[in-house]
Amino acid sequence: MRKVIFFIPLVVFIALGIVFYLQLGKNPEYMPSALVGKPVPAIHLVSLDTDQVVTNVELPKGPYLINFWGTWCPTCAIEHPYLMRLAKKGVPIIGIDYKDGKASAEQWLRNKGNPYKMVLLDELGNFGVNMGVTGAPETFVVNSKGIIVYRHQGALDEAVWKSIQGYMQ
Repeated sequence: MRKVIFFIPLVVFIALGIVFYLQLGKNPEYMPSALVGKPVPAIHLVSLDTDQVVTNVELPKGPYLINFWGTWCPTCAIEHPYLMRLAKKGVPIIGIDYKDGKASAEQWLRNKGNPYKMVLLDELGNFGVNMGVTGAPETFVVNSKGIIVYRHQGALDEAVWKSIQGYMQ
């Protein structure tokens, strides 16, 4: 029995080695979304521009991006110039100001420019929870049928856009 006890650490070491080996080559930042393949959850958010409640009916009819951002988010500041370029190319982007105040959002967009067709306020983060957002920035691609087809966590840039623009159909 004592000899068996000496082999337990070896067995645990081998099991851990197998688990680590199986993780090699996988993207550690990738987190799948349960919403891919499903419609955008019900939206009842206030528009930054009009102070009116916006629902899914007011969303674009063609493919578009939903971009969660916040003035408190340093990565959002890095991503913002690229969003401006996408908007100039005609890519429709719905901005969700995530866990932020209206005055801060207005100041941010006044200073940096507004790439969004529509900016919606999610001050408490409830819609972000419904979308499965883990932090900002986070971007979802929605197809022309209103179905979420892709989720990207982190800043959008040229390399990311090349890999996701095919979903904009």
